[in-house]
Amino acid sequence: MRIIIGGASGFIGKPLVKRLGESGHDVVRLVRREPNGPTEVGWRPNQGELDPGVLDGADAVINLAGVGVGDQRWNDQFKKLLRSSRINATSTIAKAVAAARVPPRVLINASAVGYYGDTGDDEVEESAPPGSSFLARLCVSWEAATAPAQDAGVRVVCLRSGVILGPGGGYLKPMMPLFRIGLGGRLGSGRQWIPWVSLVDELSAIEFLLRTEVAGAVNLTGVAPVRNAEFTRTLARVLGRPALLPVPAPVLRVAAGEFANEAVASQRVLPGALRAAEFRYEHRDLETALRWVVGK
Repeated sequence: MRIIIGGASGFIGKPLVKRLGESGHDVVRLVRREPNGPTEVGWRPNQGELDPGVLDGADAVINLAGVGVGDQRWNDQFKKLLRSSRINATSTIAKAVAAARVPPRVLINASAVGYYGDTGDDEVEESAPPGSSFLARLCVSWEAATAPAQDAGVRVVCLRSGVILGPGGGYLKPMMPLFRIGLGGRLGSGRQWIPWVSLVDELSAIEFLLRTEVAGAVNLTGVAPVRNAEFTRTLARVLGRPALLPVPAPVLRVAAGEFANEAVASQRVLPGALRAAEFRYEHRDLETALRWVVGK
C-alpha cells in the first residue's frame, strides 16, 4: 500500500512509519520543512496548503498531526494552539483528499477519548455522546473537519485514542522519573478510570484499520481500563518502588492549569468497534503492558 502520513515525527507517528515500512508498505511523510528525498512531501497545514496531486492513487492517508495536550501548562494561548494544530491539519488533508483526481480509499484521522468528557463510572463505547469540556468540544470539531473526505465518498476513521503507554513519551513521560525514585503517587482521589492502551496495540490497531472496512469513530483503547489508584500501584510494583505521595487536585491545577481537570477526569472507555471487528490485542492487562514499556 502507498500510505501518506501527517504527524509522522511524533510519539505515535515515528514508530508507525517504521512498522509500516517493515511491513512492506510505501510510506510518504508530510513535512513542514524542505522535503528530503522521495519519501517526503512538503505541506503547510496552517495555510491550508497541500497539493491534492500528492494523494492521487494513494491507498491511505493517516493524519496524526497536533501539539501534545500535555506539552505545557494550559492557558488561553496554548489552548488556541491545541485547537489550530489539529483542526487546520485535518481540514487541509481532508480537502486535499476530496480534491484528488483518484482519492485515497481511506483517511485515518487522530482524535481522542477526551471526546466523551468525564464519564464517571459509566462504561462508554463509540455511540456515547460528547462531553462539554474544552477537550471534548475540541474533539468534536477535530472529527468534523474530516467532512470533505467523507462527503467525497472516502472511508473515514476517527481514532479516539486513550492513554498510550510506551517508552520515551506519552502519558508516562512526566511520571517515570518520579516513580523511578519512589516519589510517584495517585492523582487526585485516584478513583478516576484510565482508558490505557499500549503503544504496540495502538500501532497494530492502526495497521488493522487500514485493511478492514470499519468506518466512523473507533475507540482505540485497551480492553481493561483501571482506576488511577490501581494504575499507580501497578506501575510502582513493576518498577520495584513505593508510590506514597499522592498529588492533590488543587496542587495539580496550580502546576497544569485547566489541563488538570482533564488529567483527573474519569473515562471508562471501551473499544466497542475494535472488539466487533475481532481485533487481537497483544497487551490485555496493565501489568503486562507496563513490563513491556520498562523492558521487563
